[in-house]
Amino acid sequence: MSNIIQAIINIANEPIIQLKESYTSRNTINNIGQALEVYIQDVFANTVSEPDFQKRNACISEVFSYLGNQNNPPDIILKNGDAIEVKKIQSKGSAIALNSSYPKNKLYSDDSKITDACRNCEDWTSKDIVYAIGVTDDKNLKHLWLVYGDCYAASREIYTRIGGSIKRGIKEIEDIEFAETKELGRVNRVDPLGITNLRIRGMWHIDNPLKVYSDYYQADETKAFSLVCIMREDKFYSFDAKEIESLSKYDNIVIKDIKIKDPNNPAKLINAKLITLEVS
Repeated sequence: MSNIIQAIINIANEPIIQLKESYTSRNTINNIGQALEVYIQDVFANTVSEPDFQKRNACISEVFSYLGNQNNPPDIILKNGDAIEVKKIQSKGSAIALNSSYPKNKLYSDDSKITDACRNCEDWTSKDIVYAIGVTDDKNLKHLWLVYGDCYAASREIYTRIGGSIKRGIKEIEDIEFAETKELGRVNRVDPLGITNLRIRGMWHIDNPLKVYSDYYQADETKAFSLVCIMREDKFYSFDAKEIESLSKYDNIVIKDIKIKDPNNPAKLINAKLITLEVS
C-alpha cells in the first residue's frame, strides 16, 4: 500500500522538474496541469521511470482505488489510504480555486460533490485528504506542497453552515420559486414570462499553503525545485517506522517539529511535522 512517505522518497529519487517536456510525449498529456496530475500519480505508484504503458497501468490499478475527473473531488484515492486533490498555480501569491467544492479537512463518502464511482470505490466512510499544490510556469514545476486537509481546512460544518444560511436567506425573498440542487440552489421563472432561471453556486477559493505557512518555510528561489509536506504529528507516526527512518538517508530531506494553528480554533496549537526537500 502506497503512502505519502513513499511518494516523498520517490520524488527525492526522481524530481521531475521539466514536467511538460517529460510528459507531453505521452499522447494524452496536453498541458502542464495534466502533466502535474500524472506526475503525482507516478510518485505514489513508483512509476516515474516506467516506459511500458501497460505495466504502468497495472501499477496504477494496484495502488489506486479511484482516479477522478476535473469536475469532482478528489483526483486520486490511494487503495485503503488517503485521498489526493491536485491543484496547479502559476504564482506563489495565487489563491487556489476550488470551484463549487469547499475546502476539506477530510473526504466523506456522503459528500454530494463526489461521484458514485468515488463513493463506491471502497468500503469507506471518511478519508484523510492531501492537497498537492504545484507552482509551475508553462513548462516547469518549481514548488510542490503536500498538505493534509486537517492542517489546512476547518471542519465541514463551518462551510456547510454558510451554504445553509444562504439558502435560507434566498427562500425568504417573496414571490420566488426556489429549487434545491447540488449547488446552492436555483430560482426558477425570475421574469414575468417565466423563461429565465438563476443558478446559484459557490466559487470557493483558499489561500495557497506557501502563504498560509510562510512563517514556517520560505522557499529558496535559487533552488531548482522544492518540496514541502505538512501533516499532523500523529499522522506522521502512523506510518511504518522503517519508512520514516528511510527519510533520514537523504541529505536534502529535513524533518522539523512545528506547531500550527488548529483550523477550527486558532487559539489552539497542534503538533505537526514539516518535511522539506530542496533540489539545486
